[in-house]
Amino acid sequence: MISARPELFRKSGFNRYNKLMNKILSKTELSDLVVKLEVEAPMVAKARKPGHFVILKLGAKGERIPLTISSADTQKGSITLVVQRVGLTSNKLCDMQVGEEITDLLGPLGRATHIEHFGTVICAGGGVGVAPLLPIVEGMKKAGNKVISVLAARSRNLIILEDEIRRHSDEVIIMTDDGSYGEKGLVTAGVEKIIQREKVDLCVTIGPAVMMKFVSLLTKKYEVPTVASLNTIMVDGTGMCGGCRVSVGGKTKFVCVDGPEFDAHQVNFDEMMMRLGTYKEEEQAEMKKFHQQ
Repeated sequence: MISARPELFRKSGFNRYNKLMNKILSKTELSDLVVKLEVEAPMVAKARKPGHFVILKLGAKGERIPLTISSADTQKGSITLVVQRVGLTSNKLCDMQVGEEITDLLGPLGRATHIEHFGTVICAGGGVGVAPLLPIVEGMKKAGNKVISVLAARSRNLIILEDEIRRHSDEVIIMTDDGSYGEKGLVTAGVEKIIQREKVDLCVTIGPAVMMKFVSLLTKKYEVPTVASLNTIMVDGTGMCGGCRVSVGGKTKFVCVDGPEFDAHQVNFDEMMMRLGTYKEEEQAEMKKFHQQ
């Protein structure tokens, strides 16, 4: 296994002679499509910071997928991953049970979130994007910021980690497309309401690319500095495959080694959304085989 940034692999404590157990310690179904897994990974838990992710593989010939670390417990030596059923590996991972082991798990990788005292910070998360947002919310609050979190989903049953987000937020606004919980509307409505009533010093947004695009357009109009996490486009996680190329400020960046967080006002989201569909046919073919087994 070769990394474009080998120092990250050394920090993780990973080498070919020292393989961790990676046992699943607990499993919680957050919704029909989303599962929270607590995984044994003491060295990763010790080194992890908000914004970091891991690469994991199921089986000797399985594909490598990146997942952002939602939280870590250094006392138990565990990390928490929130997984949405999308492709073949994520479905297999969601089907795993407590006591089973993930074949390979490597991390922490990526560049940690820049956290300092900004003032008032909006943290806007959509769907499963709330999971990587959680450690950022916690970090921003510990740094002395006023943290206002806006959580959005299509309906109430898809809102995840609400209690955990509330624990570290000064205020939480819930937005649902169908109005089944919180306020009816899109995440942008909740974000704009805050900006119109008080000065906001920073916005952090994580979720579907289209959601981050419109949050970015909104905050640009109000001249609010905004950071977006582009973790959804990552594939290999080491900068070797080039699958996570994005244009930021007219320059090519690799999300897994240069990010995953970037100045949202500089990101070409239209290009990113187009590239997100690159492997859609292959993914559908693999899922068809999986369901036929």
